[in-house]
Amino acid sequence: MVIDCGRLVLDERIEREKRVLIEDGEIYAIATHIDAPADATVIDAREYLVLPGFIDIHVHGAMGADAMDATPEALHTMARFFAAHGVTGFVPTTMTAPRDQVAAAVENVRRALTDALVAQGPVAAHILGVHIEGPYINPRQRGAQQAEFMRPADPGEYCPWFESGAVKLITVAPEVDGVMRLIEDARQLGIAVALGHTDATYAQAQAAFAAGANQATHTFNAMRGLHHREPGTLGAVLANDAVYAQLICDNVHVHPAAMAVLYKCKGADRLAVITDAMEATGLGDGDFTLGAQRVAVCQGVARLTDGALAGSTLTMDAAFRNIIAATGCTLAEASRMCSHTPACAIGVGDRKGKIAPGYDADLVILDQDLRVVRTIVGGQ
Repeated sequence: MVIDCGRLVLDERIEREKRVLIEDGEIYAIATHIDAPADATVIDAREYLVLPGFIDIHVHGAMGADAMDATPEALHTMARFFAAHGVTGFVPTTMTAPRDQVAAAVENVRRALTDALVAQGPVAAHILGVHIEGPYINPRQRGAQQAEFMRPADPGEYCPWFESGAVKLITVAPEVDGVMRLIEDARQLGIAVALGHTDATYAQAQAAFAAGANQATHTFNAMRGLHHREPGTLGAVLANDAVYAQLICDNVHVHPAAMAVLYKCKGADRLAVITDAMEATGLGDGDFTLGAQRVAVCQGVARLTDGALAGSTLTMDAAFRNIIAATGCTLAEASRMCSHTPACAIGVGDRKGKIAPGYDADLVILDQDLRVVRTIVGGQ
C-alpha cells in the first residue's frame, strides 16, 4: 500500500506532500518520491490529514457490548465500532465484580490475543491486552464501581491474571491492603499500574509511584483531589513528571479549563487521552447497564440512578477534537496524546502510535473538520 499524504503527522511535526509505503503490515518508508509497486493499493489522501491511529487504553464497551460480557462477539463489536472512529488499538477494560466474572473477562481477551482476532476481519481495531479496573480499589472513591465487590489484593486471585499474558494495565488504590505488593509483582512482569478510585494521600501516592506504578486512571475523577496542605493523589500526579495521566476528554467528566491545567502540567508526552466509554456508546440516549448497574443516558451523558457519572459515550475522534479545543495544543501534540503517549503508558510505544519505519501500519485519515475518512489497521 502507498498513501499519498496532504499533511502527515510525524512525531512532533507535520510534513506535506509525502508518500508512505506499507509492506507486510509495517511502515516501510516515508519520502517525497516513492515508486509504488505494480500491485500496490494507492490511497489518495492529498486533501487530508494522515496521522497515527488512535489508541484507547481505558474503554469498557460500545454498541451494546461490554468487556465484562466475556464473549468473542462483544470484543468484535467493540473493535469494529472503534475502528470507525479512528482507533487502531484498544485495551478492553473490566469492572469491579466477583472473582469468576473478572477471570472470565481476562480469559476472553487472552483467547482473542491467542487467536489474533482472525474472525474480526480487516476492519477492526486490534486488541492490545486487557485493563483490569478494580477490584482492589477504595469504596470512598467508588465512582460507578460496585463497592460490595471491592476487596484486598490477593495474589491467589491476581497472579493467574498476570500469568495469562493478557494483562497490560491494572488500576488499583495503593492504600488498599496488599496493593503495594501487587505493584511490585506487576512491575516484575512488565504490567503497567495505574492509581485510580483511590483516596490515597500525597505520600501514599508517591510511594506507589516509587514502587512502580506509572500512571493515573481518569485523572481528577474518583481520586483524592488537590489541597494546598494535603496535595492528595491528584497533587502527586501533577507533581511527578514521570507519571502518565489518563484524561477523559468529553467536557463532562472534566471541565475544559481543568484539561488545560493538566496539559500544562504534564505535556503531550505524559497526557494520555482516553474515552472510558461504556456499552451505550454509539446507541444514543436510553437505559443501559454498567457492571450490572442501571445506567440512564440523557443527552449523551451516562449516569447511575444516584446521579454518579457512569463512564462516557465518548469516541476517540471526538476526544481528539476536544483536547485541541480545550488546550490549544498543536495537531501533532493532540496526535501524541491520542496515540503514542497511551501506547508508551502500556509499554507498546516501540511499535504503536507513530508513523515511522518499522512501526505497525496503523493510521487514520481525517478530513479538514478532523472527521474520520479512513482507518488503516496493520496495513488493511
